[in-house]
Amino acid sequence: MRRSHIAIVLAAAAALAAPVIAQSGPGGGPGGGGRERMEMLRGSGTPADVKAGTYALEPGHTQVTFSVSHMGISPYAGTFSGGSGSLTLDPNKLSATKLSVTIPVTSVQTTSDKLTEELRSADWLDAAKFPTATFVATSVTPHGTDSAAIEGTLTLHGVSKPVTIAARFFGAAQNPMSKKDSIGFIGRVQIKRSEFGVTKYVPLVSDETVLVINAAFEKQ
Repeated sequence: MRRSHIAIVLAAAAALAAPVIAQSGPGGGPGGGGRERMEMLRGSGTPADVKAGTYALEPGHTQVTFSVSHMGISPYAGTFSGGSGSLTLDPNKLSATKLSVTIPVTSVQTTSDKLTEELRSADWLDAAKFPTATFVATSVTPHGTDSAAIEGTLTLHGVSKPVTIAARFFGAAQNPMSKKDSIGFIGRVQIKRSEFGVTKYVPLVSDETVLVINAAFEKQ
């Protein structure tokens, strides 16, 4: 049971690293109404299959998706990728788990080339001045055997704030290509972008921003 809890901790990691933040939105926490919506797919194995050790974030299969309300008419989403980071865990010492993730802000992508460039500009994320977003975990609270609340510090747009990510174990297996033991998690958090100094078009484009993290790690 304890190993299951540790496995979940990993999830936090990815997080983001990437931009994620402090407050979970309605239904965003473990066991909340939003959980079913982010669990459409299931991976292999169980948390008990996760091995102790140090894992590196796998950049090619880790994504951070952000969603906002566009003029109250429809949701609009984009992604960040190309992250780096590490996760160190011991199933017998959950409190000693370490997780740190960094994601390049310039990796932001949307379905509009014009908007993508605007998001990188000083009016929005100012990627030239603040090239990365980071997440460093400080603690993890297990919920059941495969979920956890991961607390940590998110630094985005030059602002650092505490955040809590609702994380769920997705899968554990040996990657048939790299032959490395790998694990994956899904994380979700809702933040207010204005708290990070990203205020363009609020409230026409919602302040509330939902971040969903698909994280993959390979054992080193």
